[in-house]
Order: sequence, then structure tokens, then C-alpha cells
Amino acid sequence: MDQLFTIFWQFFLLGWTSFGGPAAHIGYFRNTFVEKRKWLTDVEYSQLIALSQFLPGPGSSQIGFALGYQRAGLPGGVAAFVGFTLPSFAILLMVAMSSQLFLSADWYQGIIAGLKLLAVVVVADATLQMFRSFCQSRLTISLCVFSAALLLVFPGVLVQMAILLAAALIGYRWLRGNSDSQARCRFVFWPLILFAILLFGLPLLAGYSPLARVISDFYQAGSMVFGGGHVVLPLLQNTTEGMISTDTFLTGYAAAQAVPGPMFTLATYLGYFASESTPILGAIAATLAIFLPGFLLVIGVLPAWQALAGRARIAGAVAGINASVVGLLLSALYSPVFSSAVHSATEMALVLIGCFLLRAMKLSVLWLVVMFIGIGVVLL
Repeated sequence: MDQLFTIFWQFFLLGWTSFGGPAAHIGYFRNTFVEKRKWLTDVEYSQLIALSQFLPGPGSSQIGFALGYQRAGLPGGVAAFVGFTLPSFAILLMVAMSSQLFLSADWYQGIIAGLKLLAVVVVADATLQMFRSFCQSRLTISLCVFSAALLLVFPGVLVQMAILLAAALIGYRWLRGNSDSQARCRFVFWPLILFAILLFGLPLLAGYSPLARVISDFYQAGSMVFGGGHVVLPLLQNTTEGMISTDTFLTGYAAAQAVPGPMFTLATYLGYFASESTPILGAIAATLAIFLPGFLLVIGVLPAWQALAGRARIAGAVAGINASVVGLLLSALYSPVFSSAVHSATEMALVLIGCFLLRAMKLSVLWLVVMFIGIGVVLL
């Protein structure tokens, strides 16, 4: 029980402070669980990142769920999910209930501007540290650079998947791991079967009630989205067309960008308005439905992925993916993280000071959150 509370509490704290989207979340997780708490090594963490890139669902939340799952089984995964998601769920539910009371307030916009600058600091630090860990040869550096360049010029989830696939094939052919484990590759079939049953079965029940339709639609969305984060937005907009107005959707989108934690909690806001008779129940159902498919796939695939990652050629493919992921982080550092946050020399100076405090002075991210909130309210 103490271990479950520790998992919940660590992710709960991150849920209140993890601004900046999936790329920033990877940095926050690495800072907390690799560098500070030593729950796993950089190599093990990189394997989780690589897995999350190839499964549909909320990438950073899948990493968090996997961290808790590895630590304390299914209860640990649930504790990590609840802890990380609860803050943004509560905020977006409150926003939905109070509508637009404070979204346009100057102090609120100042807080968001300050926290966007902090996201630049966190993503830049994570990119640098992961570059040092995973880009140590000419080939891995090349994969990083060209992955970043291609995604900057041709943004989009299909391009991202193609880049990762190409990096895996290059790594499989020209990079090798240090060992060649013959551990048995074992999938866990019950979550994979449940995933398929719900994917094809829920639409058959969607016509029975508005709540059943919400569950079905949001489960389908969570099952079909690769890349997570902002990629889910166009699919959710199509999913909720006819259920909520465009203005309501855009307000929820703005709120989801402004709060910490996973972007997928936009489902909380949309579910509230999609269920007129039971709005709170609709918010809960939509949130659980959109996250569930990604977590079922993690439970089913993770043991096999860990066994495969120990084989020399597969380890080479993972090394190629890791180098490419650093490139993806580098592109995300520019757009949308840097481009949406830094608009003046003063803001750039604040980012540089933040990087110095985080990396050289080892200042806690929590203190940086407080500092950047204060800067945002006073200066921005």
C-alpha cells in the first residue's frame, strides 16, 4: 500500500506541474524517475518511449502507466494514471461547469505564458540529456538530425511514423546491442482480446443511450490515434460533431492546452457537454474511455517488448528509434513548444536563466513552476 501511495503521489505532483504537452512530459518523467528516484535506467526508459511511439493512444500517459505497472503491477499502473490525470481532469471539469468565467482573465493568461516558458526549459533539458545518452555515434547523430529536419519541414503523424519505421530498419541493419538475450517473447493476451472486443462491440451498443454513445465514440478515438497529444484533436472534433457546438469544442481545446497533464483530458470537457442529462458521469466516462485502449495495449505488449529489446538486432532497432525520438523531441522543442512561448528577447533570457537553474543549480522543477508562475503574472 505504501508503494502504491508513493506512485500515486509522485504522479499526482507531476500532474499539477507537467505543462507543455507530450514532449515536455517525457522530460518531466525522465527528470523524476530516471535522474532523481532511480526507478529505471536511461536505456529502460528509452524502451518505454519507443514502445509508446508505435502504439495508438496517449503516448506520455502510456509511459507513465508503464512506469507504474513495472513498479507495482496493474494497481501501480492505475495509481500512476489516476495521479497524473486527476489534476487536469478536475480543472477541465471545473472549466466545463463554470464555462468561460476566467479563461480570458489577464492573470490567468500570464500564468499560462510563464508556464509555456518553463515547458521550453524542460523540453530543452530533456532533449540535451537524451542526445547525450542515445546519439553517441555518427549514425545515431545523423538519425537524430535528419529526423528533426524532416519533421520540421513535413510535420504530421504519418511522416513521424514513417521516420520512426525507417530509423528502426536502419538500426536493425547497422546498429547492434551489446548482448543477445534469448528470453521468451510473451504477449499477455487477455488485454489484447478485451481491446478488440470493446473496439468492435461498443459501436453495437452506442444506439441504446447517449452515455453508451459517448463511451463508444471516445474509445474509438483512443484506439485510432497514433502520436497522442494534438493529433487527437481533429479526430475528436469529427467524433463530437452534432453532439456539441464548434464554439464549445474550441473553448475546450483552449482550456486543454492551458492545463497541466495529458492533452487527452480534453475528453473530460467534451464528455461533460456531450451528456446533457448526466454531464459529470459523461465527463468521467469519456475520460476513462479515451485512455483505456492505450493502456490495454501497453499491458498486452510490454512483456514481449522487454524481451525483444534484449536481442541484439532488436536492440539495434530500438537504438535507431531512440536516436530518431531525440530528433522528434528536437523538432517539438521548436514547434510547438518554443514558437508558441518565446516572442521577445526578455522571454528568451528567462528561458536561459531557467535552463541554468535546472541543469547547473539543480533547482527542483516544483520551485521553477512557482517562479515562472510569478514571472508570468507580474511581467507577461
